[in-house]
Amino acid sequence: MTRQSSGETGVAPDPSWRGLYRAGGISAILIGVLFIVAIVFIAITPQAPSSGGISTLQYIAANRSIYIIGQVLGIPSIFLGIVALLALFVALKHFNKNHAAIGSLVAIVAQLLPLAYLTFGSLVYLSDQYAAATTEAQRTAFATAADGFIAVNNAVSASGVDPILTAGAIGILILSLVMLKGVFHKGVAYLGIVAGALGIISALGIFIRPLANPPPLGIGYIFYGVLNTVWFVAVGYKLYKLGRD
Repeated sequence: MTRQSSGETGVAPDPSWRGLYRAGGISAILIGVLFIVAIVFIAITPQAPSSGGISTLQYIAANRSIYIIGQVLGIPSIFLGIVALLALFVALKHFNKNHAAIGSLVAIVAQLLPLAYLTFGSLVYLSDQYAAATTEAQRTAFATAADGFIAVNNAVSASGVDPILTAGAIGILILSLVMLKGVFHKGVAYLGIVAGALGIISALGIFIRPLANPPPLGIGYIFYGVLNTVWFVAVGYKLYKLGRD
Protein backbone atom coordinates (compact mmCIF):
# COMPACT_ATOMS: atom_id res chain seq x y z
CA MET A 1 0.00 0.00 0.00
CA THR A 2 1.24 3.48 -0.86
CA ARG A 3 2.02 5.56 2.19
CA GLN A 4 -0.31 8.51 2.56
CA SER A 5 0.92 11.94 3.66
CA SER A 6 -1.14 14.30 5.79
CA GLY A 7 -4.43 14.97 4.06
CA GLU A 8 -4.09 11.93 1.74
CA THR A 9 -6.40 9.39 3.29
CA GLY A 10 -7.80 6.13 1.97
CA VAL A 11 -6.43 3.01 0.35
CA ALA A 12 -3.96 3.13 -2.51
CA PRO A 13 -5.18 2.69 -6.10
CA ASP A 14 -4.48 -0.40 -8.18
CA PRO A 15 -0.66 -0.63 -8.54
CA SER A 16 -0.95 -2.56 -11.81
CA TRP A 17 -1.67 0.78 -13.54
CA ARG A 18 1.69 2.33 -12.63
CA GLY A 19 2.56 2.96 -16.27
CA LEU A 20 -0.68 4.87 -16.82
CA TYR A 21 -0.17 6.87 -13.62
CA ARG A 22 3.29 7.95 -14.78
CA ALA A 23 2.03 8.83 -18.26
CA GLY A 24 -0.91 10.74 -16.78
CA GLY A 25 1.33 12.54 -14.32
CA ILE A 26 3.80 13.65 -16.97
CA SER A 27 0.93 14.70 -19.24
CA ALA A 28 -0.71 16.81 -16.53
CA ILE A 29 2.56 18.55 -15.66
CA LEU A 30 3.22 19.27 -19.35
CA ILE A 31 -0.19 20.96 -19.51
CA GLY A 32 1.10 23.46 -16.98
CA VAL A 33 4.27 24.00 -19.00
CA LEU A 34 2.28 24.58 -22.19
CA PHE A 35 0.00 27.01 -20.36
CA ILE A 36 3.00 29.12 -19.36
CA VAL A 37 4.36 28.97 -22.91
CA ALA A 38 0.97 30.04 -24.28
CA ILE A 39 0.77 33.00 -21.88
CA VAL A 40 4.25 34.16 -22.88
CA PHE A 41 3.41 33.70 -26.56
CA ILE A 42 0.23 35.75 -26.23
CA ALA A 43 2.10 38.49 -24.40
CA ILE A 44 4.84 38.92 -27.01
CA THR A 45 2.92 38.47 -30.27
CA PRO A 46 0.30 40.63 -32.00
CA GLN A 47 -3.17 39.22 -31.48
CA ALA A 48 -5.45 38.24 -34.32
CA PRO A 49 -8.77 40.11 -34.65
CA SER A 50 -11.75 38.25 -33.23
CA SER A 51 -14.09 39.29 -36.02
CA GLY A 52 -14.07 40.58 -39.56
CA GLY A 53 -13.15 38.33 -42.46
CA ILE A 54 -11.03 40.92 -44.30
CA SER A 55 -9.05 42.01 -41.23
CA THR A 56 -8.49 38.38 -40.19
CA LEU A 57 -7.21 37.33 -43.61
CA GLN A 58 -4.94 40.36 -43.79
CA TYR A 59 -3.60 39.63 -40.31
CA ILE A 60 -2.86 36.01 -41.22
CA ALA A 61 -1.09 37.08 -44.40
CA ALA A 62 1.12 39.46 -42.42
CA ASN A 63 1.74 37.07 -39.50
CA ARG A 64 1.36 33.63 -41.08
CA SER A 65 3.89 31.71 -38.99
CA ILE A 66 2.90 33.39 -35.73
CA TYR A 67 -0.78 32.70 -36.38
CA ILE A 68 -0.20 29.01 -37.14
CA ILE A 69 2.01 28.53 -34.06
CA GLY A 70 -0.53 30.26 -31.84
CA GLN A 71 -3.36 28.08 -33.10
CA VAL A 72 -1.41 24.82 -32.93
CA LEU A 73 0.00 25.55 -29.47
CA GLY A 74 -3.15 24.45 -27.67
CA ILE A 75 -3.63 21.15 -29.52
CA PRO A 76 -1.10 19.07 -27.50
CA SER A 77 -2.88 20.02 -24.27
CA ILE A 78 -6.06 18.38 -25.58
CA PHE A 79 -4.47 14.96 -25.88
CA LEU A 80 -2.30 15.36 -22.79
CA GLY A 81 -5.45 16.20 -20.84
CA ILE A 82 -7.16 13.03 -22.03
CA VAL A 83 -4.27 10.86 -20.81
CA ALA A 84 -4.18 12.67 -17.46
CA LEU A 85 -7.93 12.36 -16.94
CA LEU A 86 -7.92 8.68 -17.83
CA ALA A 87 -5.18 8.06 -15.27
CA LEU A 88 -7.11 10.10 -12.72
CA PHE A 89 -10.20 7.97 -13.25
CA VAL A 90 -8.23 4.77 -12.62
CA ALA A 91 -6.70 6.30 -9.47
CA LEU A 92 -10.11 7.29 -8.08
CA LYS A 93 -12.49 4.59 -9.31
CA HIS A 94 -12.14 2.44 -6.19
CA PHE A 95 -13.76 5.22 -4.15
CA ASN A 96 -16.79 5.83 -6.37
CA LYS A 97 -16.50 4.43 -9.87
CA ASN A 98 -19.75 6.06 -11.01
CA HIS A 99 -18.79 9.59 -10.03
CA ALA A 100 -15.18 9.10 -11.15
CA ALA A 101 -16.38 7.85 -14.54
CA ILE A 102 -18.88 10.68 -15.00
CA GLY A 103 -16.36 13.34 -13.98
CA SER A 104 -13.64 11.95 -16.23
CA LEU A 105 -15.98 11.47 -19.18
CA VAL A 106 -17.39 14.99 -18.96
CA ALA A 107 -13.90 16.48 -18.63
CA ILE A 108 -12.59 14.41 -21.57
CA VAL A 109 -15.51 15.56 -23.72
CA ALA A 110 -14.53 19.13 -22.82
CA GLN A 111 -11.00 18.36 -23.99
CA LEU A 112 -12.27 17.04 -27.32
CA LEU A 113 -14.85 19.74 -28.09
CA PRO A 114 -12.30 22.32 -29.31
CA LEU A 115 -11.31 19.96 -32.11
CA ALA A 116 -14.77 20.43 -33.61
CA TYR A 117 -14.14 24.17 -33.93
CA LEU A 118 -10.64 24.09 -35.41
CA THR A 119 -10.81 26.27 -38.50
CA PHE A 120 -7.35 27.82 -38.60
CA GLY A 121 -6.27 25.58 -41.50
CA SER A 122 -9.17 26.82 -43.59
CA LEU A 123 -8.47 30.43 -42.65
CA VAL A 124 -4.80 30.09 -43.62
CA TYR A 125 -5.86 28.70 -47.00
CA LEU A 126 -8.37 31.52 -47.49
CA SER A 127 -5.73 34.07 -46.52
CA ASP A 128 -3.36 32.71 -49.17
CA GLN A 129 -6.13 32.82 -51.76
CA TYR A 130 -7.17 36.32 -50.68
CA ALA A 131 -3.59 37.57 -51.07
CA ALA A 132 -3.34 35.98 -54.51
CA ALA A 133 -6.74 37.25 -55.72
CA THR A 134 -6.64 39.60 -58.68
CA THR A 135 -10.19 40.97 -58.59
CA GLU A 136 -12.34 42.60 -55.97
CA ALA A 137 -15.03 39.97 -56.49
CA GLN A 138 -12.57 37.19 -55.63
CA ARG A 139 -11.38 38.98 -52.50
CA THR A 140 -14.98 39.56 -51.41
CA ALA A 141 -15.77 35.87 -51.87
CA PHE A 142 -12.79 34.76 -49.77
CA ALA A 143 -13.57 37.34 -47.07
CA THR A 144 -17.18 36.16 -46.93
CA ALA A 145 -16.03 32.56 -46.53
CA ALA A 146 -13.69 33.64 -43.72
CA ASP A 147 -16.60 35.40 -42.00
CA GLY A 148 -18.42 32.06 -42.00
CA PHE A 149 -15.54 30.21 -40.31
CA ILE A 150 -15.13 32.98 -37.76
CA ALA A 151 -18.84 32.81 -37.01
CA VAL A 152 -18.48 29.07 -36.30
CA ASN A 153 -15.76 29.81 -33.73
CA ASN A 154 -17.70 32.62 -32.11
CA ALA A 155 -20.89 30.55 -31.99
CA VAL A 156 -19.43 28.48 -29.13
CA SER A 157 -20.21 31.22 -26.63
CA ALA A 158 -22.59 33.38 -28.65
CA SER A 159 -25.48 32.40 -26.37
CA GLY A 160 -23.53 33.57 -23.33
CA VAL A 161 -22.95 29.98 -22.17
CA ASP A 162 -19.59 28.43 -23.06
CA PRO A 163 -20.19 24.64 -23.41
CA ILE A 164 -16.49 23.78 -23.45
CA LEU A 165 -15.72 25.66 -20.27
CA THR A 166 -18.91 24.42 -18.61
CA ALA A 167 -18.17 20.75 -19.32
CA GLY A 168 -14.55 21.05 -18.19
CA ALA A 169 -15.47 22.82 -14.97
CA ILE A 170 -18.19 20.30 -14.12
CA GLY A 171 -15.81 17.41 -14.75
CA ILE A 172 -13.12 18.89 -12.53
CA LEU A 173 -15.66 19.65 -9.80
CA ILE A 174 -16.97 16.06 -9.75
CA LEU A 175 -13.48 14.53 -9.78
CA SER A 176 -12.33 16.84 -6.99
CA LEU A 177 -15.29 15.85 -4.83
CA VAL A 178 -14.25 12.21 -5.25
CA MET A 179 -10.67 13.20 -4.33
CA LEU A 180 -11.88 14.20 -0.88
CA LYS A 181 -12.18 10.49 -0.09
CA GLY A 182 -8.45 9.87 -0.38
CA VAL A 183 -5.27 9.28 -2.40
CA PHE A 184 -4.87 12.96 -3.25
CA HIS A 185 -4.16 15.63 -0.67
CA LYS A 186 -7.32 17.40 0.42
CA GLY A 187 -5.76 20.72 -0.58
CA VAL A 188 -5.68 19.52 -4.20
CA ALA A 189 -9.31 18.44 -3.93
CA TYR A 190 -10.40 21.81 -2.53
CA LEU A 191 -8.42 23.60 -5.23
CA GLY A 192 -10.32 21.62 -7.86
CA ILE A 193 -13.64 22.34 -6.19
CA VAL A 194 -12.95 26.08 -6.19
CA ALA A 195 -11.70 25.96 -9.80
CA GLY A 196 -14.72 23.96 -10.94
CA ALA A 197 -17.19 26.25 -9.20
CA LEU A 198 -15.48 29.35 -10.59
CA GLY A 199 -15.43 27.83 -14.07
CA ILE A 200 -19.15 27.12 -13.97
CA ILE A 201 -19.90 30.65 -12.78
CA SER A 202 -17.69 32.08 -15.54
CA ALA A 203 -19.23 29.85 -18.20
CA LEU A 204 -22.72 30.92 -17.19
CA GLY A 205 -21.61 34.55 -16.80
CA ILE A 206 -24.39 35.83 -19.03
CA PHE A 207 -26.80 35.37 -16.14
CA ILE A 208 -24.79 37.52 -13.73
CA ARG A 209 -23.69 40.22 -16.17
CA PRO A 210 -26.69 42.48 -15.50
CA LEU A 211 -25.86 42.42 -11.79
CA ALA A 212 -22.33 43.78 -12.10
CA ASN A 213 -20.54 46.59 -13.86
CA PRO A 214 -18.14 45.73 -15.36
CA PRO A 215 -19.23 42.10 -15.82
CA PRO A 216 -17.03 39.55 -14.03
CA LEU A 217 -16.98 37.06 -16.90
CA GLY A 218 -13.58 37.97 -18.32
CA ILE A 219 -11.67 37.97 -15.04
CA GLY A 220 -13.45 34.76 -14.06
CA TYR A 221 -12.04 33.07 -17.15
CA ILE A 222 -8.53 34.21 -16.22
CA PHE A 223 -8.69 32.97 -12.63
CA TYR A 224 -10.28 29.70 -13.73
CA GLY A 225 -7.51 29.16 -16.28
CA VAL A 226 -4.82 29.69 -13.64
CA LEU A 227 -6.51 27.51 -10.99
CA ASN A 228 -7.29 24.82 -13.53
CA THR A 229 -3.64 24.69 -14.61
CA VAL A 230 -2.34 24.59 -11.03
CA TRP A 231 -4.80 21.77 -10.32
CA PHE A 232 -3.57 19.76 -13.29
CA VAL A 233 0.05 20.19 -12.21
CA ALA A 234 -0.74 19.15 -8.62
CA VAL A 235 -2.68 16.13 -9.86
CA GLY A 236 0.16 15.28 -12.24
CA TYR A 237 2.74 15.36 -9.47
CA LYS A 238 0.71 12.95 -7.37
CA LEU A 239 -0.05 10.64 -10.31
CA TYR A 240 3.62 10.45 -11.15
CA LYS A 241 4.42 9.58 -7.53
CA LEU A 242 1.82 6.81 -7.66
CA GLY A 243 3.51 5.46 -10.78
CA ARG A 244 6.85 5.31 -9.02
CA ASP A 245 5.70 3.87 -5.67
